[in-house]
Amino acid sequence: MEKIIQKNLMQIKRLIDIGLNEDLDGEKDITSNAIFSNETGKYNIMAKQNGVLCGIEVAKLVFKRVDRSINFLPNFKDGESLQKTDIVATIEGKIKNILAAERTALNFLGYLSGISTMTYQFVSAAKFQTIILDTRKIIPGYRILAKYAVSCGKGENHRFGLYDMIMIKDRHIDAAGSIKNAVEKVRKKYGNKYLVEVETASIEEVKEALECNVDRIMLDNMSIENIKKALEVISNKTEVEVSGNVTLESIESLASLKPTYISIGALTHSVKNFDFTMKYAKER
Repeated sequence: MEKIIQKNLMQIKRLIDIGLNEDLDGEKDITSNAIFSNETGKYNIMAKQNGVLCGIEVAKLVFKRVDRSINFLPNFKDGESLQKTDIVATIEGKIKNILAAERTALNFLGYLSGISTMTYQFVSAAKFQTIILDTRKIIPGYRILAKYAVSCGKGENHRFGLYDMIMIKDRHIDAAGSIKNAVEKVRKKYGNKYLVEVETASIEEVKEALECNVDRIMLDNMSIENIKKALEVISNKTEVEVSGNVTLESIESLASLKPTYISIGALTHSVKNFDFTMKYAKER
């Protein structure tokens, strides 16, 4: 995580600043400022459910962004399993500043841990028979963090953007006239510089893509029966990605067919927030 934080530090700080400004409108936590001045205290961040942690270093950055003197002590690392009631981190410092940062920090932690937890649920349900991929269906601005969260849940990342992989979709094919035309134009411009994937929705399209010697064929929204037929046609000649409306209920049967990849948009666009709370740690 430290490498990802350092590489994308400015972007992550901008996201944090947006979140803090939404909450504080500058530096205004009117409730905490009325009750506390310079009193110090200790708080624990606790998990309220089981899952996989992601975002602990981002949460630390949030508290430090409000008050650099706050002491943030994590007890777990990203990617580690959490049990309900686990104390994920302890925070020490001025009470009013800890409380000012709390919600923004927990929002990042909850969103990212929700993604890592759901990803691991899919990976586990697939019984490690295939590689689980994310998609680009992510709230703008959060792609780096969301894709990192997928990796914390033992999934892998599909392309990061439109710049690092050729993905020929139905929109391209329809306008180009055919899969062959689209692939030929891509190869003419880039040669073998980029991995080329073609989206297909029928067995006929699978056959056409296969004849073009592409690097990966996506089977988009196909029935189980058509996926079986497509895999027989492809016969391990290239990588295969299954995609479209994949659920926890359907993942095991899809994974049992052993495609190279299964991509799941729900990992990032429909994730349920992981529930954390922060409690005052009373001195004994």
